[in-house]
Amino acid sequence: MAKALFGHVVAPAQLRMVEENAVLRAKVRRLELELEELRSQRDAAIAHELLSLTGSSEPALA
Repeated sequence: MAKALFGHVVAPAQLRMVEENAVLRAKVRRLELELEELRSQRDAAIAHELLSLTGSSEPALA
């Protein structure tokens, strides 16, 4: 009767798997944010290098 009131009992192995899944999802989110930051830094460095090659401090289309 108690099972019917509280739903099914979750096995400890299932709880561990759910916890590990949450940890892995959080790690993926952190890595995605780090990747985005590195890409923006790379793009800024490329833009800076291209501007330095032209000898102008303003973009050509400005």
